[in-house]
Amino acid sequence: MIYLKNCTYINSETLEFTTTDILVEEGLNGNIHFYNQKPADLVVTETIDCKGKLVTHSFANGHHHVYSALARGMGAPKKNPVNFYEVLQYIWWTLDKCLDKDMIQASALATALACAKNGVSFVVDHHASPMAIDNSLQIIADAFDKIGVSHLLCYEITDRDGLDKAAKGLAETERYLQIQQGLVGLHASFTVGNDTLQRAVNLSRKYNSGLHIHIAEDNYDQEHCIDSYGMRVIERMQKHAVLNFDKTILGHCLFLNDTEKKTIANSRSWVVQNMESNLNNRVGYFDGKGLGNRIMLGTDGMHSDMLQSARSVFLAGKDHEIIGPMDVYQRFRNAHQYIKANNFTGDAANNLVVLDYDTPTEINSINFAGHFVYGMNSKHVQHVISNGKLIIKDSIITTVEESEVLSFCREMGKKLWVEMQK
Repeated sequence: MIYLKNCTYINSETLEFTTTDILVEEGLNGNIHFYNQKPADLVVTETIDCKGKLVTHSFANGHHHVYSALARGMGAPKKNPVNFYEVLQYIWWTLDKCLDKDMIQASALATALACAKNGVSFVVDHHASPMAIDNSLQIIADAFDKIGVSHLLCYEITDRDGLDKAAKGLAETERYLQIQQGLVGLHASFTVGNDTLQRAVNLSRKYNSGLHIHIAEDNYDQEHCIDSYGMRVIERMQKHAVLNFDKTILGHCLFLNDTEKKTIANSRSWVVQNMESNLNNRVGYFDGKGLGNRIMLGTDGMHSDMLQSARSVFLAGKDHEIIGPMDVYQRFRNAHQYIKANNFTGDAANNLVVLDYDTPTEINSINFAGHFVYGMNSKHVQHVISNGKLIIKDSIITTVEESEVLSFCREMGKKLWVEMQK
């Protein structure tokens, strides 16, 4: 067990500040215990002095893409995309087809490492590797476990590479759900036919899971759905019972009308906002008005820094919806509510981050949200405890040799870039 002394503990839900020592239990369902001083007979594995530091619940990412981790710095695509569909076609669908098992492992290690160093101890990921589907989710899970970051994974089932690949995606999903917590992933309405969609819903029902799908990230999704099925995307999702699961996650949700937003708000599903990815792809701005309170934040594979993501949501969102610092903080923490409400493991009370937040002004429960959006960033992450284990100590990963991991990732990155140019 780990003992944190001289803490300023911030309850992540109430924002109540408490000066205390904290005993951290180990395990998936481990708890934390508060003391005025360490009991004489208490045996611990490590004691950390947190004087002058802030201690609070670690962070979670509601929508990530491991498969994009090796894209940073790669060359230009063979054709310059002129719209969102071509961004997918010439960049991401080109990249994911080149991934092999070693590249997947490197991508997962790089992602989990970056998450840990940014205070993120739980990740919801949406994976794609059409030429290396079999066992891909377990490769990612093993890499995340090696780093020490908890996960909720799914494979991005799609018809875009043929019905045989869709069947393999369904099979990989079922194999994984038999042994691990996870979701049933789908790409988007415009690449998933009715048969594959219904099979995915049936699989979700069989394993008491939920769907994880991109929704109206670009208006093309709506146009295709109207042309192909005579209805809008949310109507199609509702028709196939996608919204009937408490665990369903709808990614992006940019191009929705008021009726669709009301349908989502009245459903059991959750929405995940990915502001920076939307800005990067020039698809538009998220507006949560009318969607209800089940909105959480993700990075969509852009990076693994949830504090940066939250600040972007606040700054970019001010012109597009009425949103304040506390609203952003609530969305930032809603991923934990999603995890808790659906009884997923890996985000118990013993997941903590210690922030060396050197603020020049007073911080308290009243003004915390202002510090959150204007002051805090990843450089303040000093220690990270995941499931009661210290995985980041003094900003250094403790579970692996970082230089070896990054060397492997760079090797696989070069290999990937060569394959993408063929």
